[in-house]
Amino acid sequence: MKIEIPEKKKLVFESRIPIRWGDMDAMNHLNNGTYFRYMETIRIDWFSSINCIPSPDGEGPVIVNAFCNFYKQLEYPGDVLMKMYVSDPGRTTFESWCTLERAEAPGFVHAAGGATTIWVDLKAQKSLPLPDWVRKIVE
Repeated sequence: MKIEIPEKKKLVFESRIPIRWGDMDAMNHLNNGTYFRYMETIRIDWFSSINCIPSPDGEGPVIVNAFCNFYKQLEYPGDVLMKMYVSDPGRTTFESWCTLERAEAPGFVHAAGGATTIWVDLKAQKSLPLPDWVRKIVE
């Protein structure tokens, strides 16, 4: 499916991941849960790329919701081109978005999803304002 990404979403990271045989389900397509694992993978890789590595005694990002819309199944073999977008910084949160495409057919989105991320004092389990350096990346 060809979808348009609204202008307010900012592309911040791209990555590829191979579809593994074990990612398939009995229907011979990518298991629904694996789409979420792929979106988690690009989100963590992006966090690492911006040196956002939380410590259990420090602060960092926590996902408070996630969703995925499935447009066309992905099947083994092949590589998935994942694109990560961010938008809507709030006092303590921002939105992240991800599209999943076949690497050999970029521009055709097989699935798209996202997550709301909240900045948290991990030890106290309380929200904190987004740090200025994160806000600058997300805006």
